[in-house]
Amino acid sequence: ERELSKAMMEYSPVRVMALAVHPKTGEILAAASKPDFNPNNYNDYDKDTWRIFPITDTFEPGSTFKLVTLSAAIEENLYREEEGFFCSGAVTIAGHTIRCWTSDRGGHGSIDFLEAVLGSCNPAFMALGERLGPEKLFNYIKAFGYGVRSGLDYPGEGAGLIFRTEDVGPLELATTSFGQGISVTPLQQVMAVSAIANGGYLLQPYLVKEIREPEGEAIQKRAPKIIRQVISGKTSQRVSLIMEQVVEVGSGSNAFIEGYRIAGKTGTAQKVGPGGAYLGGEYILSFIGFAPIEDPQVVLYIAVDGAKRGPQWGSQVSAPLFRNIM
Repeated sequence: ERELSKAMMEYSPVRVMALAVHPKTGEILAAASKPDFNPNNYNDYDKDTWRIFPITDTFEPGSTFKLVTLSAAIEENLYREEEGFFCSGAVTIAGHTIRCWTSDRGGHGSIDFLEAVLGSCNPAFMALGERLGPEKLFNYIKAFGYGVRSGLDYPGEGAGLIFRTEDVGPLELATTSFGQGISVTPLQQVMAVSAIANGGYLLQPYLVKEIREPEGEAIQKRAPKIIRQVISGKTSQRVSLIMEQVVEVGSGSNAFIEGYRIAGKTGTAQKVGPGGAYLGGEYILSFIGFAPIEDPQVVLYIAVDGAKRGPQWGSQVSAPLFRNIM
Protein backbone atom coordinates (compact mmCIF):
# COMPACT_ATOMS: atom_id res chain seq x y z
CA GLU A 1 0.00 0.00 0.00
CA ARG A 2 2.92 2.31 0.67
CA GLU A 3 4.30 1.72 -2.85
CA LEU A 4 0.84 2.17 -4.41
CA SER A 5 0.41 5.49 -2.53
CA LYS A 6 3.78 6.63 -3.88
CA ALA A 7 2.70 5.69 -7.42
CA MET A 8 -0.52 7.70 -6.98
CA MET A 9 1.57 10.78 -6.16
CA GLU A 10 4.19 10.19 -8.82
CA TYR A 11 2.04 9.28 -11.84
CA SER A 12 -1.36 10.74 -10.88
CA PRO A 13 -3.34 7.78 -12.28
CA VAL A 14 -7.07 7.10 -12.03
CA ARG A 15 -6.22 3.98 -10.04
CA VAL A 16 -3.33 1.70 -9.20
CA MET A 17 -3.64 -1.91 -8.05
CA ALA A 18 -1.58 -4.91 -6.99
CA LEU A 19 -2.41 -8.58 -6.41
CA ALA A 20 -0.13 -11.30 -5.03
CA VAL A 21 -0.81 -15.04 -4.94
CA HIS A 22 1.09 -18.16 -3.90
CA PRO A 23 1.47 -20.05 -7.19
CA LYS A 24 1.64 -23.51 -5.60
CA THR A 25 -1.45 -23.22 -3.41
CA GLY A 26 -3.67 -20.55 -4.99
CA GLU A 27 -3.90 -18.57 -1.76
CA ILE A 28 -4.23 -14.82 -2.21
CA LEU A 29 -1.41 -13.28 -0.19
CA ALA A 30 -2.28 -9.61 -0.71
CA ALA A 31 -4.62 -7.41 -2.73
CA ALA A 32 -4.76 -3.64 -2.74
CA SER A 33 -5.79 -0.67 -4.82
CA LYS A 34 -5.62 3.10 -4.48
CA PRO A 35 -7.57 5.32 -4.05
CA ASP A 36 -9.12 3.28 -1.23
CA PHE A 37 -11.10 3.94 1.95
CA ASN A 38 -10.88 3.69 5.72
CA PRO A 39 -13.00 0.69 6.79
CA ASN A 40 -13.58 2.31 10.22
CA ASN A 41 -15.48 5.17 8.55
CA TYR A 42 -16.50 3.54 5.29
CA ASN A 43 -19.66 5.68 4.99
CA ASP A 44 -17.52 8.78 4.50
CA TYR A 45 -16.27 7.34 1.21
CA ASP A 46 -17.78 6.74 -2.19
CA LYS A 47 -19.17 3.19 -2.39
CA ASP A 48 -17.13 2.76 -5.54
CA THR A 49 -13.93 2.54 -3.47
CA TRP A 50 -15.15 -0.33 -1.26
CA ARG A 51 -14.49 -3.23 -3.56
CA ILE A 52 -11.25 -5.16 -4.16
CA PHE A 53 -10.56 -3.91 -7.67
CA PRO A 54 -8.03 -6.61 -8.72
CA ILE A 55 -10.80 -9.17 -8.21
CA THR A 56 -13.92 -7.34 -9.41
CA ASP A 57 -12.68 -5.22 -12.32
CA THR A 58 -11.92 -6.22 -15.89
CA PHE A 59 -9.87 -4.50 -18.58
CA GLU A 60 -7.80 -5.29 -21.66
CA PRO A 61 -4.60 -6.94 -20.46
CA GLY A 62 -2.20 -5.93 -23.23
CA SER A 63 1.19 -7.62 -23.52
CA THR A 64 1.12 -9.54 -20.21
CA PHE A 65 -1.44 -11.74 -22.03
CA LYS A 66 1.23 -12.67 -24.61
CA LEU A 67 2.41 -15.29 -22.10
CA VAL A 68 -0.72 -17.31 -22.92
CA THR A 69 0.01 -17.20 -26.68
CA LEU A 70 3.65 -18.07 -26.03
CA SER A 71 2.76 -21.01 -23.74
CA ALA A 72 0.26 -22.37 -26.29
CA ALA A 73 2.75 -22.03 -29.17
CA ILE A 74 5.50 -23.81 -27.18
CA GLU A 75 3.14 -26.58 -26.06
CA GLU A 76 2.07 -27.13 -29.70
CA ASN A 77 5.70 -27.06 -30.99
CA LEU A 78 5.02 -23.94 -33.08
CA TYR A 79 7.65 -21.71 -31.49
CA ARG A 80 11.38 -21.86 -32.22
CA GLU A 81 13.60 -19.29 -30.53
CA GLU A 82 16.17 -19.08 -33.33
CA GLU A 83 13.66 -18.82 -36.19
CA GLY A 84 13.93 -15.52 -38.06
CA PHE A 85 11.18 -12.91 -38.19
CA PHE A 86 10.92 -9.48 -39.83
CA CYS A 87 8.98 -6.71 -38.07
CA SER A 88 8.32 -3.70 -40.31
CA GLY A 89 6.43 -1.92 -37.53
CA ALA A 90 2.91 -2.60 -38.79
CA VAL A 91 0.73 -5.34 -40.27
CA THR A 92 -2.55 -4.93 -42.17
CA ILE A 93 -5.17 -7.54 -41.31
CA ALA A 94 -8.74 -7.50 -42.68
CA GLY A 95 -8.30 -3.87 -43.73
CA HIS A 96 -7.02 -2.75 -40.32
CA THR A 97 -3.45 -1.61 -39.73
CA ILE A 98 -2.09 -2.97 -36.45
CA ARG A 99 1.10 -1.35 -35.24
CA CYS A 100 4.00 -2.58 -33.19
CA TRP A 101 5.10 -0.24 -30.42
CA THR A 102 8.31 0.26 -32.46
CA SER A 103 6.39 1.51 -35.54
CA ASP A 104 7.70 5.09 -35.20
CA ARG A 105 11.22 3.81 -35.79
CA GLY A 106 10.32 1.38 -38.58
CA GLY A 107 9.75 -1.71 -36.44
CA HIS A 108 12.14 -4.20 -34.85
CA GLY A 109 13.55 -5.16 -38.28
CA SER A 110 15.19 -8.58 -38.63
CA ILE A 111 15.00 -10.46 -35.33
CA ASP A 112 14.50 -14.04 -34.17
CA PHE A 113 11.48 -15.22 -32.19
CA LEU A 114 13.33 -15.06 -28.86
CA GLU A 115 14.19 -11.39 -29.50
CA ALA A 116 10.55 -10.88 -30.54
CA VAL A 117 9.39 -12.08 -27.11
CA LEU A 118 12.06 -10.14 -25.20
CA GLY A 119 11.13 -7.00 -27.13
CA SER A 120 7.36 -7.69 -26.92
CA CYS A 121 6.83 -7.49 -30.72
CA ASN A 122 3.11 -7.45 -31.63
CA PRO A 123 3.49 -8.70 -35.25
CA ALA A 124 5.50 -11.73 -34.06
CA PHE A 125 2.75 -12.66 -31.60
CA MET A 126 0.16 -12.20 -34.34
CA ALA A 127 2.18 -14.70 -36.40
CA LEU A 128 2.14 -17.18 -33.48
CA GLY A 129 -1.62 -16.64 -33.09
CA GLU A 130 -2.09 -17.36 -36.79
CA ARG A 131 -0.08 -20.59 -36.51
CA LEU A 132 -2.21 -21.74 -33.60
CA GLY A 133 -5.49 -20.78 -35.27
CA PRO A 134 -8.69 -19.72 -33.45
CA GLU A 135 -9.65 -23.11 -32.07
CA LYS A 136 -6.30 -24.00 -30.50
CA LEU A 137 -5.55 -20.52 -29.17
CA PHE A 138 -8.98 -20.10 -27.59
CA ASN A 139 -8.88 -23.60 -26.12
CA TYR A 140 -5.72 -22.58 -24.26
CA ILE A 141 -7.20 -19.22 -23.24
CA LYS A 142 -10.19 -21.04 -21.70
CA ALA A 143 -7.95 -23.72 -20.15
CA PHE A 144 -5.93 -20.95 -18.44
CA GLY A 145 -9.17 -19.80 -16.77
CA TYR A 146 -10.12 -16.73 -18.79
CA GLY A 147 -13.73 -15.83 -19.53
CA VAL A 148 -15.17 -17.47 -16.38
CA ARG A 149 -15.19 -16.70 -12.66
CA SER A 150 -12.65 -18.67 -10.63
CA GLY A 151 -15.03 -19.41 -7.76
CA LEU A 152 -13.06 -17.27 -5.31
CA ASP A 153 -14.59 -16.90 -1.82
CA TYR A 154 -15.31 -13.18 -2.34
CA PRO A 155 -18.44 -11.52 -3.81
CA GLY A 156 -18.57 -9.65 -7.10
CA GLU A 157 -15.74 -11.39 -8.93
CA GLY A 158 -15.48 -10.29 -12.58
CA ALA A 159 -15.60 -12.86 -15.39
CA GLY A 160 -14.01 -10.84 -18.18
CA LEU A 161 -14.91 -11.24 -21.83
CA ILE A 162 -13.28 -13.35 -24.51
CA PHE A 163 -14.56 -14.01 -28.04
CA ARG A 164 -16.60 -17.11 -28.82
CA THR A 165 -14.51 -19.25 -31.17
CA GLU A 166 -17.18 -19.05 -33.90
CA ASP A 167 -16.95 -15.22 -33.82
CA VAL A 168 -13.17 -15.14 -34.29
CA GLY A 169 -12.03 -13.82 -37.65
CA PRO A 170 -8.46 -12.90 -38.70
CA LEU A 171 -8.67 -9.53 -36.91
CA GLU A 172 -9.96 -10.96 -33.58
CA LEU A 173 -7.33 -13.71 -33.72
CA ALA A 174 -4.56 -11.14 -34.31
CA THR A 175 -5.57 -8.73 -31.53
CA THR A 176 -6.25 -11.48 -28.98
CA SER A 177 -2.80 -12.98 -29.55
CA PHE A 178 -1.22 -9.83 -28.07
CA GLY A 179 -3.88 -9.05 -25.45
CA GLN A 180 -6.21 -6.46 -27.01
CA GLY A 181 -9.93 -6.77 -27.80
CA ILE A 182 -10.60 -9.02 -24.80
CA SER A 183 -11.05 -8.20 -21.11
CA VAL A 184 -9.71 -10.06 -18.08
CA THR A 185 -9.37 -9.56 -14.33
CA PRO A 186 -6.02 -9.21 -12.54
CA LEU A 187 -7.07 -12.36 -10.62
CA GLN A 188 -7.31 -14.34 -13.88
CA GLN A 189 -3.89 -13.00 -14.87
CA VAL A 190 -2.20 -14.12 -11.63
CA MET A 191 -3.83 -17.56 -11.75
CA ALA A 192 -2.74 -18.09 -15.38
CA VAL A 193 0.83 -17.05 -14.60
CA SER A 194 0.75 -19.23 -11.47
CA ALA A 195 0.15 -22.17 -13.83
CA ILE A 196 3.28 -21.15 -15.75
CA ALA A 197 5.19 -20.88 -12.46
CA ASN A 198 4.02 -24.12 -10.80
CA GLY A 199 4.60 -26.68 -13.53
CA GLY A 200 1.45 -26.17 -15.58
CA TYR A 201 -1.51 -26.43 -13.18
CA LEU A 202 -4.44 -24.02 -12.94
CA LEU A 203 -5.41 -23.79 -9.27
CA GLN A 204 -8.53 -22.43 -7.61
CA PRO A 205 -7.69 -19.22 -5.73
CA TYR A 206 -8.90 -18.61 -2.18
CA LEU A 207 -8.84 -15.80 0.37
CA VAL A 208 -9.65 -17.64 3.62
CA LYS A 209 -6.98 -20.15 4.54
CA GLU A 210 -8.64 -21.57 7.66
CA ILE A 211 -11.45 -20.92 10.13
CA ARG A 212 -10.66 -21.43 13.81
CA GLU A 213 -12.60 -21.90 17.01
CA PRO A 214 -12.05 -19.17 19.68
CA GLU A 215 -9.70 -21.60 21.45
CA GLY A 216 -7.55 -21.62 18.33
CA GLU A 217 -8.42 -25.04 16.93
CA ALA A 218 -8.89 -25.05 13.13
CA ILE A 219 -12.35 -26.31 12.19
CA GLN A 220 -11.98 -25.72 8.48
CA LYS A 221 -8.80 -25.71 6.39
CA ARG A 222 -8.43 -24.98 2.71
CA ALA A 223 -6.31 -27.42 0.74
CA PRO A 224 -4.93 -26.42 -2.67
CA LYS A 225 -7.32 -27.47 -5.42
CA ILE A 226 -6.10 -28.22 -8.94
CA ILE A 227 -8.69 -27.38 -11.59
CA ARG A 228 -6.76 -28.80 -14.54
CA GLN A 229 -3.32 -29.16 -16.10
CA VAL A 230 -3.00 -26.53 -18.82
CA ILE A 231 0.56 -27.02 -20.12
CA SER A 232 3.29 -29.58 -19.50
CA GLY A 233 6.00 -29.14 -16.88
CA LYS A 234 8.51 -28.83 -19.72
CA THR A 235 6.60 -25.94 -21.35
CA SER A 236 6.14 -24.26 -17.97
CA GLN A 237 9.89 -24.39 -17.37
CA ARG A 238 10.72 -23.08 -20.83
CA VAL A 239 8.31 -20.14 -20.57
CA SER A 240 9.69 -19.34 -17.08
CA LEU A 241 13.25 -19.19 -18.45
CA ILE A 242 12.17 -16.93 -21.32
CA MET A 243 10.42 -14.68 -18.75
CA GLU A 244 13.67 -14.59 -16.79
CA GLN A 245 15.45 -13.27 -19.90
CA VAL A 246 12.73 -10.60 -20.30
CA VAL A 247 13.82 -9.31 -16.87
CA GLU A 248 17.55 -9.80 -17.41
CA VAL A 249 17.96 -8.34 -20.90
CA GLY A 250 14.48 -7.48 -22.28
CA SER A 251 11.64 -5.03 -21.67
CA GLY A 252 11.33 -6.04 -17.98
CA SER A 253 14.82 -5.00 -16.87
CA ASN A 254 13.39 -2.48 -14.34
CA ALA A 255 12.04 -5.43 -12.34
CA PHE A 256 15.51 -6.95 -11.84
CA ILE A 257 16.49 -7.63 -8.23
CA GLU A 258 20.14 -8.38 -7.45
CA GLY A 259 20.59 -11.90 -6.08
CA TYR A 260 17.15 -13.22 -7.16
CA ARG A 261 15.98 -15.00 -10.27
CA ILE A 262 12.88 -13.09 -11.39
CA ALA A 263 10.49 -14.02 -14.21
CA GLY A 264 8.35 -11.25 -15.68
CA LYS A 265 6.43 -9.63 -18.53
CA THR A 266 5.50 -6.02 -19.21
CA GLY A 267 2.19 -4.75 -20.57
CA THR A 268 0.96 -1.48 -22.07
CA ALA A 269 -2.70 -1.64 -23.14
CA GLN A 270 -4.83 1.07 -24.71
CA LYS A 271 -7.88 1.99 -22.66
CA VAL A 272 -11.36 1.49 -24.02
CA GLY A 273 -13.92 4.28 -23.64
CA PRO A 274 -17.65 3.94 -22.82
CA GLY A 275 -18.55 3.58 -26.52
CA GLY A 276 -16.06 0.76 -27.10
CA ALA A 277 -13.53 2.95 -28.95
CA TYR A 278 -9.91 3.27 -27.79
CA LEU A 279 -9.07 6.45 -25.90
CA GLY A 280 -6.14 8.36 -27.36
CA GLY A 281 -3.15 8.58 -25.03
CA GLU A 282 -4.78 6.63 -22.18
CA TYR A 283 -3.21 3.35 -21.10
CA ILE A 284 -3.21 0.65 -18.48
CA LEU A 285 0.44 -0.02 -17.64
CA SER A 286 1.07 -3.41 -16.13
CA PHE A 287 3.67 -5.92 -15.06
CA ILE A 288 3.33 -9.54 -13.98
CA GLY A 289 6.03 -11.83 -12.67
CA PHE A 290 7.14 -14.29 -10.04
CA ALA A 291 10.12 -15.18 -7.88
CA PRO A 292 12.30 -17.04 -7.30
CA ILE A 293 12.23 -19.07 -10.55
CA GLU A 294 13.72 -22.21 -8.98
CA ASP A 295 11.01 -22.35 -6.29
CA PRO A 296 8.26 -19.79 -6.98
CA GLN A 297 6.67 -18.32 -3.84
CA VAL A 298 4.94 -15.16 -5.07
CA VAL A 299 3.22 -14.20 -8.32
CA LEU A 300 2.68 -10.44 -8.33
CA TYR A 301 0.59 -8.36 -10.74
CA ILE A 302 0.69 -4.56 -10.94
CA ALA A 303 -1.60 -2.30 -12.97
CA VAL A 304 -1.45 1.49 -13.23
CA ASP A 305 -4.62 2.82 -14.85
CA GLY A 306 -4.58 6.12 -16.75
CA ALA A 307 -1.32 7.71 -15.53
CA LYS A 308 -1.44 11.45 -16.20
CA ARG A 309 2.26 12.05 -15.56
CA GLY A 310 5.45 10.23 -16.42
CA PRO A 311 6.24 7.65 -19.12
CA GLN A 312 3.42 5.63 -20.72
CA TRP A 313 5.10 2.21 -20.66
CA GLY A 314 4.56 -0.71 -18.29
CA SER A 315 8.32 -1.30 -18.40
CA GLN A 316 9.03 2.15 -16.89
CA VAL A 317 6.11 2.54 -14.48
CA SER A 318 4.86 -0.89 -13.33
CA ALA A 319 8.12 -2.87 -13.43
CA PRO A 320 9.81 -0.65 -10.77
CA LEU A 321 6.66 -0.93 -8.61
CA PHE A 322 6.84 -4.71 -8.96
CA ARG A 323 10.51 -4.66 -7.92
CA ASN A 324 9.90 -2.49 -4.86
CA ILE A 325 6.99 -4.60 -3.60
CA MET A 326 8.68 -7.92 -4.38
